[in-house]
Amino acid sequence: MAETVVSMARALVGIAVSKAASAAADEASLLLGVQKEIWYIKDELKTIQAFLRAAEVEKNKDELLKVWAEQVQDLSYDIEDCLDEFKIHVKSQSLSGQLLKLGDRHRIAVRIRNLKSRVEEVSNRNTRYSLIKTTSSSSADERDSYMEDIRNQSANNIDESELVGFATPKMELLKLIDISCDDGPTKVICVVGMGGLGKTTLARKTYESKEDIPSYFSCCAWVTVSQSFDRKEILKDMIRQLLGADSLDKLLKELQGKLLVEVQHLADCLVYGLKDKRYFVVLDDLWSIDAWNWINDIAFPKINNRGSRILVTTRDAGLAERCTSEPLIYHLEPLQIDDAVHLLLRKTSKGQKVMETGENMKNIVTKLVKRCGCLPLAILTVGGILATKKIAEWGKFYEELPSELESNTNLEAMRRIVILSYNHLPSHLKPCFLYLSIFPEDFVIQRKRLVDLWIAEGFVKARDVVNIEDVGNSYFNELINRSMIQPSAVNIEGVVKKCRVHDIMRDIMVSVSREQNFVLLIKDNVTSVEEETIRHVAFHGNQFSEICLDWSSVRSVSVFGDRPMEPVPSFCSPQLRMLRVLDLEDVKFRLTQKDVKNIGLLHHMKYLNIAGGSYDFALLRSIGKLKCLQTLDMREANISALTTAIVELRSLRSLRCSKRLDYGYFNLIDNPKGCLTITMCFPMIFTTLVGFSDRANLIAEIQMACSTRWSDTKGVRLPRGIKSLKKLQILEVVDMKGTSREVIEELGELSQLRKLSVTSKGASENKYKIFCAAIEKLSSLQSLYVDAEGSSDVGTLEWLDSICSPPPLIRNLKLNGSLLDLPKWFGNLKQLVKMHLSRSRLKEGKTMEVLGTLPNLMLLRLYRNAYVGEKLVFRREAFPNLKEIDIYFLKQLREMRFEEGTAPQMGSIEIYGCRLKSGIVGTKHLPRLKTIAVQDGGDVANFDLLRAEVVAHPNHPLLQVSKDRGHNDLGGIEGSNVAAEATESLPDDEVDGS
Repeated sequence: MAETVVSMARALVGIAVSKAASAAADEASLLLGVQKEIWYIKDELKTIQAFLRAAEVEKNKDELLKVWAEQVQDLSYDIEDCLDEFKIHVKSQSLSGQLLKLGDRHRIAVRIRNLKSRVEEVSNRNTRYSLIKTTSSSSADERDSYMEDIRNQSANNIDESELVGFATPKMELLKLIDISCDDGPTKVICVVGMGGLGKTTLARKTYESKEDIPSYFSCCAWVTVSQSFDRKEILKDMIRQLLGADSLDKLLKELQGKLLVEVQHLADCLVYGLKDKRYFVVLDDLWSIDAWNWINDIAFPKINNRGSRILVTTRDAGLAERCTSEPLIYHLEPLQIDDAVHLLLRKTSKGQKVMETGENMKNIVTKLVKRCGCLPLAILTVGGILATKKIAEWGKFYEELPSELESNTNLEAMRRIVILSYNHLPSHLKPCFLYLSIFPEDFVIQRKRLVDLWIAEGFVKARDVVNIEDVGNSYFNELINRSMIQPSAVNIEGVVKKCRVHDIMRDIMVSVSREQNFVLLIKDNVTSVEEETIRHVAFHGNQFSEICLDWSSVRSVSVFGDRPMEPVPSFCSPQLRMLRVLDLEDVKFRLTQKDVKNIGLLHHMKYLNIAGGSYDFALLRSIGKLKCLQTLDMREANISALTTAIVELRSLRSLRCSKRLDYGYFNLIDNPKGCLTITMCFPMIFTTLVGFSDRANLIAEIQMACSTRWSDTKGVRLPRGIKSLKKLQILEVVDMKGTSREVIEELGELSQLRKLSVTSKGASENKYKIFCAAIEKLSSLQSLYVDAEGSSDVGTLEWLDSICSPPPLIRNLKLNGSLLDLPKWFGNLKQLVKMHLSRSRLKEGKTMEVLGTLPNLMLLRLYRNAYVGEKLVFRREAFPNLKEIDIYFLKQLREMRFEEGTAPQMGSIEIYGCRLKSGIVGTKHLPRLKTIAVQDGGDVANFDLLRAEVVAHPNHPLLQVSKDRGHNDLGGIEGSNVAAEATESLPDDEVDGS
């Protein structure tokens, strides 16, 4: 009997094994089939993307093609999503994992079949309607004509801006042109600015200035280049204007017998005729470097020492830099508010009486010109419309202006001038530009945040041997150069760190983005949103109701303001399975455990930003499942340590985390005995005396405070295994005291690390030595911040002297703690650009001697007793590249002295809260000095002498003082350049080394 049972069991096992083998074979076959289908749709995606690039211009003229292109674009998004799903759920799995994920594979296989059907249908639709036509020269001519029409329409609307606000720019431009210099090589001067700013108007005012240009130049020409131009016709026009109509007629007669009038014949005639003339030529609306190279090479003599001038207007600052040198580029700025208001009122024919109707109308007019960005074209266009409306209707028109831009034909020229710039963008920059519409109006956008978002969205493509962040930064700079976005903050090296989007530009950008179903903005007072396929969603408020979207297609969610109301899904809902970006940095509410409990399901997540203390310390336990995550930002959070799961995030490039020190409910830091108080009060937390929301916050803060033993630094403990994050480039802020010695040693293996920030207070001597050894290994490190400060006192940084050889690429160094003497390795910081020292207690002598030898140091900040000497002396030939020196609350300092030949690049001196009883001596030795600021109650002795130096300085620097400096003798010296200003807040720390 037993043998029979065993035999039956063996037979059953054999059948099961056979079936399992058969199933495995079937699954392997299915997997191979899926793989073939993946290859097919990959090829289709490449073809689709090529078509979309080719159709970008044509679709602007053909409504049917435009609709079809939108359908093709949507199909390409779905194919990308499918490929991502395959990569996550199948390709990245082991063979056993693939066999276990049958449901995912089946779902992907079905999705691929549906995509194939859609590809075939899209193709059939093209056949039915003949949407794609062979590009011919005639179609190219039509495209050029279309773009030329836009240019002509916009240019005709700016003539009246000559009347207001151009006197000073004209004077400054004539100074650059230097018309009185009648010898030397030909100079190229560029006027740069965004569309509608009045570049053409300024150039024409200068060109037509009767008392200037005609009397200094023997011949002049105005040439409109634009995006399209006929080479022969331009050369003919230049000959006609520069050499005379008779010269052109004579040349054409000579060439009459030839079958074709060659471009070279015309160019030779022009160059020969100009070689001994002093000419002035305006090249208006230059768009490409190819156009400049052609005109410059073929139309102008190579040698002409008569002081000739070429004036170029362009929207592209990068193009201007390739045409000429920086000193000969004039960046045209928007009108001043008063000029803008004056121009608007003049265009409306209402005059100043409008401003006399009440304070509210003054506000409306001011808001209107600000909405127009003080652009002459926009002001003239809006003013023309307001002229037809009653004054009482102006406020309503202001509120409706964004929607009016889409439908009001009177605003078409203004819309087209922005669309012209957008259409001219290369294909890789268009989604980057449209993506800016997720940010609220007037929002200051940080470059790093924006570039990280672009990378996460897949807009930035890596190049060989070029870091992908550097590629993203080049995209950002290109948009700046093309005047599509405006710089808001520029660092000491001239790198734009923050930007804004011009209001009119943003309004039209939002319109285009909505038209293309690219970004959905959900704002206050939106009553409903119909069901659509949207990829990017941004919430700008909370006063809205029904939102019916296909959330499974959404790739990014950004929230600015209050919590979105139902029926929006939870931020980590399974409905958002394709989510790549979750940006909650600017929310005004606290996240709950419920909000993020499913975060591990969002397998495609690449960017997660919950900075600003909006969440509790235990929210991210399942974060280790986000294998694609590249950026994690948890600054100012209720966390004390990173979970061990963080080491599973092998794609992580930026990890920013810091502890929030404001406990809110318990002042535990000042009173460590507060633990007893907590013990006594803890039962009360669970009574009806404390609300549910407050209870959750209290418990989170108590847990965090106890787990950190009331640590008073911002650092966070790191787990073991951090060395596995080989792609990590930014890591902040590490708590050295709480982090183990083994983990600190692991930091030295992060070979790609560019930026590191740590807190060191309370750490052991052994940990200091291990950290110094790790720092020496970080060959890619560019920015280092070491903070030894706590809430009650400041620790020492003297242990930094044990570093033998610092990372060779360090450009930014910030130290907060006692040094007493400069570490020996400071003299080796040959690449250092910015140094920020606080509470270092450095002495006279060696400090300035060593720092003065650093060849690339541009910014030096000394905060709160960083320097305890009485004199700060800048010796001869020291600080060759220093541009700015900032001193803040140096109690011992009595005198600043600049010797002859020191700091030749120095442009700014800022003094906050210092009592310089012996004054500032030798500013006359600083040839590039622009500003001296004495703020926050600072005192400077011998102020009259300092002011006299300022008045006599050839660079005419601005001397800024606080309004409360009445005790200083500021009696008038005629022509002095002294400004009394309100005390400003201390500037933000510059520690971003990216």
